Amino acid sequence: MRLHKGTRKKMNKPAYLIDTTLREGEQSVGIHFTTGQKKSIITGLALVGVSELEIGIASSFAGDLGNIMAFCKRHHPDLKTSLWCRCKKQDILTAAALSPDRLSLSIPVSDLHLIKRLGKDRLWAKRSMLDAIGAALQMGLQVSVGFEDATRADAVFLTDMARLAEQAGAFRIRLADTIGHATPAGMIAMVADVKKVLDTCEIAVHTHNDFGMATANAMAALESGARWADVTVLGLGERAGCARLEELAGYLGIMLSTPGIHPRHLKPLARYVSTIIACTREDFRPLVGEKIFTCETGLHLQGLQRDPSTYEPYPPEQVGATRSLLLGAKCGREALKTRLAELGHAIDDDLLLQKTCSLRERAALFGRPLDDREILASLLS
Repeated sequence: MRLHKGTRKKMNKPAYLIDTTLREGEQSVGIHFTTGQKKSIITGLALVGVSELEIGIASSFAGDLGNIMAFCKRHHPDLKTSLWCRCKKQDILTAAALSPDRLSLSIPVSDLHLIKRLGKDRLWAKRSMLDAIGAALQMGLQVSVGFEDATRADAVFLTDMARLAEQAGAFRIRLADTIGHATPAGMIAMVADVKKVLDTCEIAVHTHNDFGMATANAMAALESGARWADVTVLGLGERAGCARLEELAGYLGIMLSTPGIHPRHLKPLARYVSTIIACTREDFRPLVGEKIFTCETGLHLQGLQRDPSTYEPYPPEQVGATRSLLLGAKCGREALKTRLAELGHAIDDDLLLQKTCSLRERAALFGRPLDDREILASLLS
């Protein structure tokens, strides 16, 4: 009997993993890592052999980023650090003060996100991206540009943005399948299209698992010319999560013998993270998980409040679920402002940052999101 061993496409260049457990992974509802836990996770990631660590979001809610950055530089100097950042001058200044190895600027590229979520257009996206790249480079930062909702963007606009980003000085383009609806064939085609317009700029992918294809999509992208793929421990992340570190690192290390990746360290890290999250991975299983339509992250709340299709691949009713939007320790200003308006309370923009900080602190103290009564109490405090 002849056994089919399957086909393994040998990649021309080595692949690299960007772990975003501390940024995207912590956006999972109900998950908040302490500083000590983050340091233990970082040590585990260094042992596994990820090439880059996205340690968080550069914003006025920076939290313990300085502490974490110093820990990385002191104990894991070979592990590249990066910060996720909006294309806003103040956020870039915040990032520069923390001195990451790389800055991961993010800009939406689909009309759905530009128009319905932000009330902007394509020209605004181009100008914002170019201004942000220029500002970051002037501050001495190495720039990666992430295209949010790339898999729903107009193909011509997407390649135009990629070409402009490279010309402006970005060293890497990161393509995001924001609602996890892509297929491996679709990822291959998108990477190929973008690669055609680039000379030296590298390609990365950020894949979501809403239909259980995050790992397959990431692997397909790597085989078709992408150099980098985002991963999280246990596949943590918004809704059904992202490509799992264990699966991608395991395949790259075992099946492709990728240098520097050590699969033997995966199990202790996965076991450790599983002991500190306040939920099970079953809660986030694609289509049937109890928490895949529960959100408490500021950026996503803003989009969901304006148009659920920005951050949902399908309405929850299609799978017998309901949507739950929570305001807690990850709340953003716009999400709080919108919820207060729904509750019949207006808030002055001058007070919005202060009250958002107060709500986040109270939610962190309680260890859970706040209900409407508590939200109003934080407004009056």
